[in-house]
Amino acid sequence: MAERFLVILPTYNEGQNLPRIVPQILSQDQRLEILVVDDHSPDGTGRLANDLAGVNPRVHVLHRDRKEGLGRAYLAGFGWGLERGFDLLFEMDADFSHEPRFLKDLIAASASADLVLGSRYKTGVNVINWPMSRLLLSYFANLYARWITGLPLTDATAGFKCFRREVLTSIPLERVRSNGYAFQIEMNFRAWKKGFRLAEVPIVFTDRVEGSSKMSRAIVREGVWVVWWLRLANLFGRL
Repeated sequence: MAERFLVILPTYNEGQNLPRIVPQILSQDQRLEILVVDDHSPDGTGRLANDLAGVNPRVHVLHRDRKEGLGRAYLAGFGWGLERGFDLLFEMDADFSHEPRFLKDLIAASASADLVLGSRYKTGVNVINWPMSRLLLSYFANLYARWITGLPLTDATAGFKCFRREVLTSIPLERVRSNGYAFQIEMNFRAWKKGFRLAEVPIVFTDRVEGSSKMSRAIVREGVWVVWWLRLANLFGRL
């Protein structure tokens, strides 16, 4: 049986981007399908997703009643995809900060790795259109996460990722605590501690042109304490 791949796209007010990014994703590989996880976007993104799904059987939609955060959206998407037997499950932003052309690189790397990350820092700093303050926050957050957790990654907060289904079925998803960008660190850490093979491929990250950033102070605060919780939980066998 041919492998099936699922790209999970969490959306909240991505009506300007969704109709453009969906065909670009699907054109990268015939095995790719898309699950739009919409958090009841007031701009009508959910309706647009329904329209796209209505004309293309490779597009699916999961509607949630309210905005619950990035981590909860991905967990819902993982559960949906695992129930339906997908072999590779991808995390990806809907705002073109993750360019669809790099999906091919993640797919290729997954042949020899269980979790593949699209890294902004693998070959230097490959970020376009970020203000210096945001770039420094991201760069030093990764240094901080690596120092506390020991994760062997240049971009532990990366949100462009490919999981083999075996990784997700081995992680108790109901015990994942973080929800913002710390969610990425936690999932990487749990996979690493389970003994799965981690790999990074270089990507170019381009900040969104349409829509607004979802970054907040609460997300930053969560990232500060989650890495310490992961370290201590692992030390005491409570991960």
